[in-house]
Amino acid sequence: MRSQFRRRTAAVVTAVAVLAGCAGNAPAAAPAPAGPPAAANDTVRYAAPGSPSNAVTDPHGLLPGESDMVRMALTYDVLTVPGADGSTRPRLATEWRPDKTLTRWRITVRDDATFSDGRPVRAADALFSLRRMGEKAAENFGRMAMFDLGASKVIDDTAFELVTRKPYAEVGRALEGATFVVPEGSDDFGEPVPGSGPFRPTARGGAQAVVYERNDDWWGPAPPSRFIEVRAVPDPQSRAQALLSGQVDLAGGVPATLAKQQEGNSAVRLLRRPGATLYPLVMRMDTEPFDDHRVREAVRLALDRRQLLDTVFLGYGEIGNDLITPKDASSPRDLPQRTRDLGRARKLMADAGLAGGVDLTLHTTTAYPGMDSAATLISQQLAGIGIRAEVSLEPADTYFSEIYGRKPFYLSYLGGIPFLDVVRVALTPGSPTNETAWKDPAWFAGLDEALAEADDARRSSLLADLQTELRDQGGYAVWALSDRLDLARAGLSGVPEGIGFASAFIDQVSLDG
Repeated sequence: MRSQFRRRTAAVVTAVAVLAGCAGNAPAAAPAPAGPPAAANDTVRYAAPGSPSNAVTDPHGLLPGESDMVRMALTYDVLTVPGADGSTRPRLATEWRPDKTLTRWRITVRDDATFSDGRPVRAADALFSLRRMGEKAAENFGRMAMFDLGASKVIDDTAFELVTRKPYAEVGRALEGATFVVPEGSDDFGEPVPGSGPFRPTARGGAQAVVYERNDDWWGPAPPSRFIEVRAVPDPQSRAQALLSGQVDLAGGVPATLAKQQEGNSAVRLLRRPGATLYPLVMRMDTEPFDDHRVREAVRLALDRRQLLDTVFLGYGEIGNDLITPKDASSPRDLPQRTRDLGRARKLMADAGLAGGVDLTLHTTTAYPGMDSAATLISQQLAGIGIRAEVSLEPADTYFSEIYGRKPFYLSYLGGIPFLDVVRVALTPGSPTNETAWKDPAWFAGLDEALAEADDARRSSLLADLQTELRDQGGYAVWALSDRLDLARAGLSGVPEGIGFASAFIDQVSLDG
């Protein structure tokens, strides 16, 4: 399950989770050609993070790669989507309205959406899809855990009642992400079932690429390109080289070293999505010495965040302030920046009985670019307060099954998913994916209070307070945020600007500028 969570996080959530577009140690890129060969203007070719060897066709379980999420977002409609400002925007659902208790929500779906086989999309299809997601909770990490889907019911063709297990004011946000709607009764996903999305899969392509044709019956804005080809390419360097050699028109998640080399190349565009990727330093709160708050605080104070940002991410990003979801709409914006203070950190270590230091193992991997160099630099910085951290470089293929959620001190990964998704996946007491062993009952009571608050501003304030407490008392050190870096052919337009799940919606890309 840990391995599934890691791949899932990397793909979505987010929040869903997105492959980091950064690298501090990627191999040098070949010189860029004068310009990529022109492709037919009716086809956009996208090299996306992902692997063809574990590509999936079921939209409701594990989506292990960003390429899988993109393919699903082309084929199927979702109920809501994250907006550029962090608010929830309608997609297939046009309205979500609660009763006074915030436990019964009337969800209204569009009356002009049809599946690719001509059937109209009904509320029953949407509720069936949510229930199917609930049945596959072990694969999608309980995305529907807040809903009582058995008590939920269809009202008519365009509305259904969605029941929550307790007051839950963020239903619109909970319906963001992978709420892909399929026809009621669908059970065989060996091949894609009919969808109501902006494109339809074709028979073109091969094992590593899938070609989609525009769905001219889609209810939304007409996609400008007739075809979109999605290629799953696991290696970020290979994705970038495919763009530079003219094999694709868009390469997602390229190494920072290569992006730096292409600055000033008029044949390509560098696209940056701020705050898309974090490599949090994990300190398990149920294991010595990190069961002492003073040690966790000392670690946070010992980090030279600017040096880490410039070395690991080559400056493509911003300094972290130990907030686990700093780009979430509810994240606090006015906290003082935590800076390096070795004197204060040494005193905290002494107060914790560790004036002579401590020997630890810091686990890392090469699964994502720069994770190994980040651990090496962190180890060097922690030596200044007596933490002698030996870096253990672990195999990429087993890191998230053998290290993640098990070891007391390691580098993790998080990419662009909302705060409430992080809570559900990585902060739930008793869960094997609760990597810091966070279990403060008062904090979770405060979370229930926030989610039962109908006033948006008040709820956002309560959620911000919870994130501040987690920042100061929890087991994460978030030292920097990396930009997501994509390379695009000059003239390509319509690439989504959001991070996490929002980046999957590429239906408006065009080669016409």
